[in-house]
Amino acid sequence: MDHPETRIEIAPHCSLSPRGARLFLASVGLASLSVALPVTLMGFWPVLPFAGLEFALLVWALKTNLARKGQRQTIIVGPTTVCIEDHSVSPMRRSEFPRHWAQVRIRSGGSAWHPSRLTVESHGRRHELAAFLTEPERQALAAQLRRLIGRINESPTLPATVITP
Repeated sequence: MDHPETRIEIAPHCSLSPRGARLFLASVGLASLSVALPVTLMGFWPVLPFAGLEFALLVWALKTNLARKGQRQTIIVGPTTVCIEDHSVSPMRRSEFPRHWAQVRIRSGGSAWHPSRLTVESHGRRHELAAFLTEPERQALAAQLRRLIGRINESPTLPATVITP
């Protein structure tokens, strides 16, 4: 008989498509140029470089946002191990911890500008999880993992279901 294992897949919510990003950039670029060009022709030439800089910054921000679409983490809680797979890095990064000794921790970010960090730790090693989730989502995932993994020296029985937050 197979031992039950629980899989949790987490990924950021990225609803903007590449086509949508291009349409957004085109509309913002057109609006910006429709203001910057006439003002530049009236003699206020510094407006044009700033409009270009603003557009370049927007392109960078959208590219960074679209790059997050490929991020995904898989957490597999088995009867004896906790395995974490990062599919966003190449090659895929995989960490394995003995379930009996694994701990789920939330470390404070230190200020309102820095979010907390969710980690699974054991024997001096740690793996950060869910950096792309919001604070309430991260807290809910931590509570769910604590129920599945348990505390040190505790291995609760696993349900035979697939959980996806």
